[in-house]
Amino acid sequence: MKCPQCHADNPDTSRFCGSCAALLGQDSTPIDSLTKTIQIPAHALSKGTLIAGKYRIVDEIGRGGMGIVYKAEDIVLQRTVALKFLPAQWTADPEARERFVHEARAASALDHSNICNIHEIGEAADDRMYIAMAFYEGKSLREKIKQGLLKQEEALDIAVQAATGLAKAHQKGIVHRDIKPANMIITSDGVVKILDFGLAKLAGQIKLTREGTTVGTVAYMSPEQAKGEAVDQRTDIWSLGVVLYEMLSGILPFKGDYERTLIHSVLNQEPERLGGRRKDLPAGLENIVFKALSKDPIDRYQSMDELVEDLQSVVAGLQPVRASSMFLRGRFLGLKKVFAYPAMAGISILAIVAWLLIFPKRGQAFDSIAVLPIENLTGDPGQEYFVDGATDELIGQLAQIGSLRVISRTSVMKYKALKIPVPEIARELNVKAVVEGTVHRVGDRVRIRVELIKALPEERNIWNQTYDRAMADVLVMYSEMARTIAGKMQVKLAPQEETRLAAVHQVNPEAYQAYLQGQFHWYKLTRPDLDSALQYFELALAKDPGYAQAYAGIASVWIGRQQQGFVPTRESAPKAKAAAAKALELDSMLAEVHETLAGIRTWTDWDWEGGEAEYRRAIELNPNLPGPRASISHLLNILKRPEEAMTQIQRALELDPLNALFRGHYAMDLMYAHRYDDVIAVIRETLKTSPNDPIALSTLRSAYHMKRMYPEAIEAWKASYAARGDEAAEEALARGFKEGGYPRALQRVAETLAARARTAYVPAWQIGTLYTRAGMKDEALDWLEKAYQAHDPNMPYISVDPIFDDIRDDPRFRDLLRRMNLEY
Repeated sequence: MKCPQCHADNPDTSRFCGSCAALLGQDSTPIDSLTKTIQIPAHALSKGTLIAGKYRIVDEIGRGGMGIVYKAEDIVLQRTVALKFLPAQWTADPEARERFVHEARAASALDHSNICNIHEIGEAADDRMYIAMAFYEGKSLREKIKQGLLKQEEALDIAVQAATGLAKAHQKGIVHRDIKPANMIITSDGVVKILDFGLAKLAGQIKLTREGTTVGTVAYMSPEQAKGEAVDQRTDIWSLGVVLYEMLSGILPFKGDYERTLIHSVLNQEPERLGGRRKDLPAGLENIVFKALSKDPIDRYQSMDELVEDLQSVVAGLQPVRASSMFLRGRFLGLKKVFAYPAMAGISILAIVAWLLIFPKRGQAFDSIAVLPIENLTGDPGQEYFVDGATDELIGQLAQIGSLRVISRTSVMKYKALKIPVPEIARELNVKAVVEGTVHRVGDRVRIRVELIKALPEERNIWNQTYDRAMADVLVMYSEMARTIAGKMQVKLAPQEETRLAAVHQVNPEAYQAYLQGQFHWYKLTRPDLDSALQYFELALAKDPGYAQAYAGIASVWIGRQQQGFVPTRESAPKAKAAAAKALELDSMLAEVHETLAGIRTWTDWDWEGGEAEYRRAIELNPNLPGPRASISHLLNILKRPEEAMTQIQRALELDPLNALFRGHYAMDLMYAHRYDDVIAVIRETLKTSPNDPIALSTLRSAYHMKRMYPEAIEAWKASYAARGDEAAEEALARGFKEGGYPRALQRVAETLAARARTAYVPAWQIGTLYTRAGMKDEALDWLEKAYQAHDPNMPYISVDPIFDDIRDDPRFRDLLRRMNLEY
């Protein structure tokens, strides 16, 4: 086809001349259509009209190339929806009707938080077809742009969300072909929703428009779309580039008063540089926009994923990788940049090499880090379980790196919601770097922004990045974060660590969320919370029967119930052991499960060799896990290896310095070394922040007992019973002390608990230790025998606890040691 203006040859299918942009055989179109989809007027429905017997029209909310959109009430499901109708005059057009059906099918197949949700497609009484869609409170991007220039952070966020949604569509073979601000809704909570897939072309299916027919919105059309040529996903990349340019500058990149002049600008002119309009743009952003607006599709981003990656690099404060070539446009020092920049780069490289030879760089590596509690940006307190889970997961991934000391959960959670300067936190935790982050979760998408900070001697940002993933990919995302952070800290990973970090996999989103809820409740260790934790772990298994962590969670519930004295060992041990064994069958690399099995083998089975082996395997798999180190310190003391024990507990405290439980373990290790004054000092410090900690209080009363400081010991006993809410024990303690002093007080409490044991579970160990301290040897040995028969998990401590020193030579006591294989 010859152009009537410039006489250039064009394909017969072209609508515009590829040389001068003249319309081929059509009249010019006024400017008011340049940002509107080409459309035919449609007849509006009146308010209150009932459609298909269940949708009542509320109001008209918009018009597009494929019809009118109404706000309507679904009177059956009692929800607000958006109804989109094919114009009445198109009802008899099979091509338009087919296109409308394809819109619904295309959009309904896209399950993504940034794409409008389709409920159904139907037909009204007058044969007009409609789509029922989700109705979103918010405003269109067109409205936001009209209100004024967007901040670059907001523009970037909108672009990333839109590109992420379009990437999902492109993966399904769907090209939108009408991306523009009017087709993007920004909901009230800041989520971008892409609307109107009415012009989508389903890859591989029959074309719904004649060759050469141009559909879309003129101002946002790609050059190939404007010429009526075949299009692919790169046309959406162009259109999104136009939208991003408009958000950042407030104007369109290509100008023209009529369709022809605008198309000529799209085909032949370059936009005005963004830097001339605003100076606050981050480095590299302008290059991204201009790469997206490359005339030739081969010079653009080849996929939305590439565009998202460059946009997220800018968000993280980094230079985009793929858009760097855009610096080669124009001239520099009289030379074309394509020639000038390589020469400058060569000179720069020579200068850098010379500098490094003269001044060798000393690498700055970090060997310690704390992941501070990630901040909840969802606005929903009910999501705290997920946010805390994000903190736990990132800690867990980093903790697998042996050359890095990673502060554990309990200590970092002390800083949740506290506004304490980073350097102060770093000094308290004795770390050189910290990670801060925020979580924003919408539907099945999770967006996490993390920041690595050099904390001492003063705060300095090293790196930050925003990750946006589907819920199924969260573990993969945490693994990527950990590996990137390690690289920024110049920490070298061992081959096995690389393998473990790379071995993470997708999760079943429903199972994962149930698991996180279970963990959230388990940490509280109350009876109701442990019950809730078990229910959530079982729900996780119902959603994913092969979920190893859920079995590990069930094992931890039964161990927690046993430790808190809620159930006897004979009930808890078999269930904990079975769940842990199943977890290891599914995933033998779970350090926490090896720790659980170690606890069962040590404190229930009294298998000292097996317990030690499992503790060491847990430490090998996760060298930053403090629990196995704290527990093995007690085992090593029981086995008369105190030097090794002290090394392990001190490392546990380096990893979790604010953990009251581990400070209590440390105090007990000091007790076994007969360092009673040190015990008292450690416990007093612990009680300042954890005044009701049961291990701290029980260890303190033992230290006072061993130092014959009986008045102080009585006060510690009172505090421990008050913390547990055991009024009967408190009353017995006071009555006994009044009757006969310290020994009588403990005797009365022992008798009270012995009477209670006839109808409720009371650990025999507790009663035996009370009689021991009261100096009643026979009664003490009777109850210790009962504790032995019940396989009470505290029984191994008879090997090392100094409260038994007065009865250690008794034949019955020595027989207990012999039967437990603890004679040394």
